Amino acid sequence: MMKRTLMTASLGAAFMLASVPLAMAETTAIVGGVVFDGTGAPAARKTIVIRDGRIAEVGKDIAVPSDAHVIDVHGMAVTPGLFDLHTHWTVAGDPTDYPSIAAAYLRSGVTTVSDFNEAPEAYAPLRAWLAKLDAPHVNFAARISTPGGHGADWADQNTTRWISSPDSAKAAIDAVVAYHPDLIKIFSDGWRYNRMPDNTSMNEATLAAAVAEAHVKGLKVMTHTLTVERGLIAARAKVDSLAHGLQDRVLTDGEVGLIRESGMGEIPTLSVFDPDKWVHSSDHKVVANSVLFDNALRNVRKLFRAGVIIGVGTDAGMPATPHGLSTLHELELLVRAGLTPAQALTAATHSSAVLIGQDKDRGVIAPGLRADITVFDGRPWETISDIHHVAMTMVDGKPLYGLEAPPADGRPGWPAPMPAAKLVDDFERTDGRSSLDTLRTDTMDRGPDRTVEVSGVMPREAGKGHVLFMTATMAQQKTPYAGVSVPLSTGAILPVDVSAYHGISVEVRGSSCDARMTANGTVGASWSASLPLSAHWQTIRVPFTSLASVDNPHHRAWTGRDITDLEIGLSCAPGTTAWLQADTLKFY
Repeated sequence: MMKRTLMTASLGAAFMLASVPLAMAETTAIVGGVVFDGTGAPAARKTIVIRDGRIAEVGKDIAVPSDAHVIDVHGMAVTPGLFDLHTHWTVAGDPTDYPSIAAAYLRSGVTTVSDFNEAPEAYAPLRAWLAKLDAPHVNFAARISTPGGHGADWADQNTTRWISSPDSAKAAIDAVVAYHPDLIKIFSDGWRYNRMPDNTSMNEATLAAAVAEAHVKGLKVMTHTLTVERGLIAARAKVDSLAHGLQDRVLTDGEVGLIRESGMGEIPTLSVFDPDKWVHSSDHKVVANSVLFDNALRNVRKLFRAGVIIGVGTDAGMPATPHGLSTLHELELLVRAGLTPAQALTAATHSSAVLIGQDKDRGVIAPGLRADITVFDGRPWETISDIHHVAMTMVDGKPLYGLEAPPADGRPGWPAPMPAAKLVDDFERTDGRSSLDTLRTDTMDRGPDRTVEVSGVMPREAGKGHVLFMTATMAQQKTPYAGVSVPLSTGAILPVDVSAYHGISVEVRGSSCDARMTANGTVGASWSASLPLSAHWQTIRVPFTSLASVDNPHHRAWTGRDITDLEIGLSCAPGTTAWLQADTLKFY
C-alpha cells in the first residue's frame, strides 16, 4: 500500500532556549558582534539595527536608538541566516514531523529552506500552519518528472506531474502555477546512483519547454541531475541550477565552460552521498560510493573555480541525512571540495539566495533586507567547524533559537484536530474533489514498474447520481496495489477527529481480491480492515475496532483524533485487471 509522506505531530521540547523570553520591540539592535555580511567584505565589528523585521542600519559607528531592545552578542560571529535549497520534509526523515523539522533547522542556524516533497494541494494549509510555528522560511517546489522517472516512481500525478513532450511540459507548468509554487523541481535524470536500475530520463526538448514556461511564470527551475551528459542538457535547456552534483565522471574543461556560459548554478548535496556517514547504515549500498563521491568533489572544485555559482542543499530527509545537521555538514564538505570557509559560508547565504531568486530580500546583512541572522560562537569564515556552535537564530528580526528566544513552554506546535463531518464523499462532484472540497488522490504501489490506475466518477445505474470508479492493471510486483484516497482536510495535512463516530460506511462493489479500507493518520500511521467485495452493490460497515495497525513506524494506538484521509484499495494478482466502484463514503 502506498504510504503518504506528509507529516504532523506535537512540538515537544525541541529547542534549547534562553530562560528569559524577549518582549519583542519594533526596534532591535544587535551589538558587540563581528559581522560577516555575505557581500564579500571582510568581517568587522558592527552594530545592526532592525525595524519591523528588516535591517535598517549596519555599521561601525551606528547610534543605538533609544527605544531599541539591545542584544549584546559579546564578540561572537554574526552572519546572514543559512539556506538549505534541497530538503524533503518526509515522515521517513530525521526528525519526522513539521514542528520538529522546523526546530532542527533553527538549531542549526538555517533560516530558509526549499522543500521538494509536497503535493501542490498541501501548499496552502502548510503555509498557514508554518506561519503560526517558529520556523524558517519554507519554499515549496512543484515536482515534474517523466512517466517511470525518478520522483514519479512513488507519487501520484497531483504530487509529481508526468511529462514527455513540449506540449505536456507547458500544460504541467500551467497546472501547478495555480497553486503558487515558489520554484519548480524537474527530475530530468533517471540515473540511480550507479547502484540500482535507472529510471527514465527527460528529453532535451521537453526539459527546455518546461524551463521556458516556468521562466515566463517567473519561477526558477532546479533539476535532479547527477550525470555529466544530463547536466549539459540542463545547461542548454537554461535550467537555473542542478539539484545534485555531477558524479559519474569528471568534467572536461570544455564542459565546465559550457556550464559557466549558460549561467546555471549547482547545489551539489554532497551530504547525502558522503560515504563516511554510511559505514553503520544498512542502506549504504544504495548511494554511497567513494569513487563517485570523489568525482562530485572534483567537479564542485572545477565549477567553482570557473565562476559557476555553488549553493547549499543537502537532500535532508533521505536516509542518514538529518535535517539541520546535514546543512552544517554540507559546508564542511564544500571546504573539503576546495572552497575556503568564507566561500562555503557565502555559498550558504548570498549565493543560495541568488540561485533561488531571493537575493533582493535576504542572504546578506544589508539595509532593507530581512533580518534573517545567525550568531555563532566562533569564526566560521576562518574555521568551518565553528558552524556547529550556533548561539542564536533570528528570523524576520525575531530570535527563535538561543539567545533571548522564547521558552519552549507554550510555543505553537500542532493545532487541535478539526471535528469530522459525517459525509466524506458522495462522489457527485466531477472535478476530482470530494464532498469536503478536498482533492481525491490515486495511491498506486511504488517503483519504476507501477500499477497503471485510472479513477474518476461516472453515472450510477438507474439515475442514482454518480459513483467513484477505479480500474487498474496490476504491476508485476509481489503485492501490487491500487487505491483512491479521500482527504479529510485540504492536502491531508491537518488532523481530523473522528472519535465521535463508531466506524466507516461505504457502498461498494468490485473485483473479488484483497480489498481494504484504510484510515491514514499523522506521522505515517495507518489502520486498515478488509472489505469483502463482490460484483454486486453492498453497504459495508467497518467498525473502528476492526482496524489493525499497518506499517506504523511509531506503533501508535488508534484514538481517532489524528486522521487525515480515508483510502479504498485493491491488491490483486500481478498482471491482472481489477476494478471497484464506491458510493456514499461516510462515518456512522
